[in-house]
Amino acid sequence: MDNSSPSARDTSDLVRAPERPVLGESSRAIVARKTTYPNRHRITPHWHARAQFIFAVEGTMSVRTPRRAWIVPPSRALWVPSRTVHEIQTYGVVEMRSLYVSDAAAQAMPLSCVVLSVTALLRELVVRAVALPVRYDEDGDDGLLMRLLMAEIRRLPQCALDLPLPESPDLTALCERILGDLSTRRPCGFEADSMNTSSRTLYRRFLKETGMTFARWKQQARLLESIRRLAEGTPVTTVAMDLGYESASAFSTMFRRSLGIAPRAFITT
Repeated sequence: MDNSSPSARDTSDLVRAPERPVLGESSRAIVARKTTYPNRHRITPHWHARAQFIFAVEGTMSVRTPRRAWIVPPSRALWVPSRTVHEIQTYGVVEMRSLYVSDAAAQAMPLSCVVLSVTALLRELVVRAVALPVRYDEDGDDGLLMRLLMAEIRRLPQCALDLPLPESPDLTALCERILGDLSTRRPCGFEADSMNTSSRTLYRRFLKETGMTFARWKQQARLLESIRRLAEGTPVTTVAMDLGYESASAFSTMFRRSLGIAPRAFITT
């Protein structure tokens, strides 16, 4: 594989996305940068020659690759392996803190994108890292700080805040339509009829392309959208009603069953 181009796993038209070099990139194994983005800002599809640790001390992000989407609230971060095409959408003013990590320094990290739960220690280490000079001393205390930072990242627990996306154009269009109106609950048979197919065929194709049943996928989509809205300060009851749940209690039960924690507690941890 040509190491100067996106990975072969990026199999959609997005593979033509450009590389985005790290501004002022040095030869250091880890480069830290801070950036501020306005609400509803979209960073178009791109890729980096380095892995990226994306963390926002304020604001929420959604990140998409050709076959998957993630929601990243302030208490979480996203690990993006090198040469992975991705795009970012911001919600609220996002104070982004990014670490760009060489392949050598990224050893033992996941080989695919994953949301990680950020510890208080890591948050402070990242804040310190972005304040370092571009050409910090890797053999001195600054280099030690960066190595400690990576050691802490490797210890972070993963969080299931991802949503698989199908490959077929018709299933992709179906998913985009659902994501555009998550408050409407239509049975599988309705969606199958709109695609001139049977419920059984839709079920089989969806499971094959996403690894999830159609019903489970829609629940996961609502879960991720609820996290985005909760992170913006929307009340639990409002989120529940907007996403088509019969009550705040029903929504909270689903949330706790999925993530093992109550909705408000998840956002504040």
